[in-house]
Amino acid sequence: MHVNHDHEAPAAEPIAFDDFLRVDIRIGTIVEAEPFPEARKPAFKLKIDFGPVIGVRKSSAQIVARYDLAELPGRQVAAVVNFPPRQIGKFMSEVLTLGFADEAGEVILFAPDRAVPNGSRLF
Repeated sequence: MHVNHDHEAPAAEPIAFDDFLRVDIRIGTIVEAEPFPEARKPAFKLKIDFGPVIGVRKSSAQIVARYDLAELPGRQVAAVVNFPPRQIGKFMSEVLTLGFADEAGEVILFAPDRAVPNGSRLF
């Protein structure tokens, strides 16, 4: 088993602030979570509400090791909303849900420590 040690990686090359602003990271609330048994790596299918402007978008998230399906609805998460959609099997993932690897290399979701309006943008 490969353990992800990203916490040991050096910082990435410097970028301009405008480059950072091109990545549109928003907060949404998971409204639905389903199993994704046909995924190559264990994953869940998520539907995330990003508020009235962006709406509900779909995402595949490899978070099965640390989360149960029942605990996901109602949880706020951060996601990149301006990447092109990505086909994963028969499922179209429309946003990239963000997380960090824990000591075992499993994904821990990235979320605000207090509730914020769906659609709020990271800056």
